[in-house]
Amino acid sequence: MRIELNLLQPWIAPGSRVLDLGCGDGLLLRSLMDNRDVEGYGIEIDPEQINACVARGVNVIEDNIDEGLIRFPDGSFDTVVMTQALQVLREPDKVLVEMLRIGRECIVTFPNFGNWRTRAYLMFRGRMPVTRQLSYQWFDTPNIHFCTVHDFEALCADLNIRILDRSFVAERSVDRRLAQIWPNLFSETAVYHLGRGG
Repeated sequence: MRIELNLLQPWIAPGSRVLDLGCGDGLLLRSLMDNRDVEGYGIEIDPEQINACVARGVNVIEDNIDEGLIRFPDGSFDTVVMTQALQVLREPDKVLVEMLRIGRECIVTFPNFGNWRTRAYLMFRGRMPVTRQLSYQWFDTPNIHFCTVHDFEALCADLNIRILDRSFVAERSVDRRLAQIWPNLFSETAVYHLGRGG
């Protein structure tokens, strides 16, 4: 399991109701069900991923997050999770607001486009980066809204979203240490625990 998925688990209360947007193959939800005893539901659009969820015993709804979350009433869940999907949404700001309408809290992870490797790739190669995390070419990528740690925190401030906690992931050990000091420059993946503004 990806390291950021392990980092976010302590932020989810045992026995709580969790909705995972873009749940993929259901690995995170299965882990939360087994380790945190959550009542979990996923939303996924890819039929193969939906089949993988069903095989894991994960409740999954076939739906498109970009079309909204109006089927869910206010406060339906304790936590709404969205990992590595923010950058593929047409209107990520609206989805964040919806996540905190239907959940008391939410957790979001995304690739940090401000990472020094991404900057160096652009500077020295003059092309859009292709990395382990961002493995698509510019013309076939599902990623349409890249952001940095600073961009995301500015958006949270604009939307009156409270940052309850955050963590930063980097592959190399030196980057991991530096990511805690300069997350916008050294983190590869950002993990945010969010709540409604006060």
